[in-house]
Amino acid sequence: MPDRSLSFGVVAQAYERFRPGYPPELFDRVAAYAGGPPRTALEIGAGTGKATRLFAGRGVAVTATEPDAAMLRELAGHVPAGVRTVRAAFEELRPGETYELVYAAAALHWTKPENRWERVAALLAPGGVFASFGGPVDLADPALREAVRAARAPFLVSDEIPSPDGTPAGEAMQWPGTELLRSGAFTDVRQSVVEWRLTMSRGDYLGYLSTVSAYLMLPAPRREQVFGLMARVLPETVGIVADITVHLARRRAEPR
Repeated sequence: MPDRSLSFGVVAQAYERFRPGYPPELFDRVAAYAGGPPRTALEIGAGTGKATRLFAGRGVAVTATEPDAAMLRELAGHVPAGVRTVRAAFEELRPGETYELVYAAAALHWTKPENRWERVAALLAPGGVFASFGGPVDLADPALREAVRAARAPFLVSDEIPSPDGTPAGEAMQWPGTELLRSGAFTDVRQSVVEWRLTMSRGDYLGYLSTVSAYLMLPAPRREQVFGLMARVLPETVGIVADITVHLARRRAEPR
């Protein structure tokens, strides 16, 4: 089966067009935790630069890493001058330069679990901050959610990515906070939510779904079928819940 983590390049332009960006409140949340805006940051899995432009636009010197060449080309056309780009998967990054902030925007779950936190810690200056944030983009209306789920059911049981460490959805602390607490390399682990509500046209919402890996893995004819069925049950405009779950942690000066 194709690697879902490398499925996005074929829809890089759609990803840029249809994926929501990030609100200013997210940067403020990270900066408040860090005690002020970080001067330098490394981004893991930058995609088309949705989060890159938020942080770089606030004066942070961002090094954006991304393994997919098509995504990186799209990113280059949208981020401020001065953003440094590196085509590399997280596992290919070598310790050397360190940063005040290392962050991942809806990308950390694509990294390999082996030595994940040792690698992150090695990229952070002592006392530096790690941030991971993201969340599902979902219909606000429960009846519409159920109608879309029913339309999708013959093709996909779920379009979500399960918790990488198996943490149940109802637990107070979600992944990656659970792993950060266990890692020994980080302290002051916090989880919070930035509430975000949007309105999308039916076409834009289906465009967003066309960039979700679960649908990208479907054969093209089945993908067209499921989107056709969804289009029949959706109104012209839909309310969207796009709450962002934020995990923050600080590298220990001396990892245990």
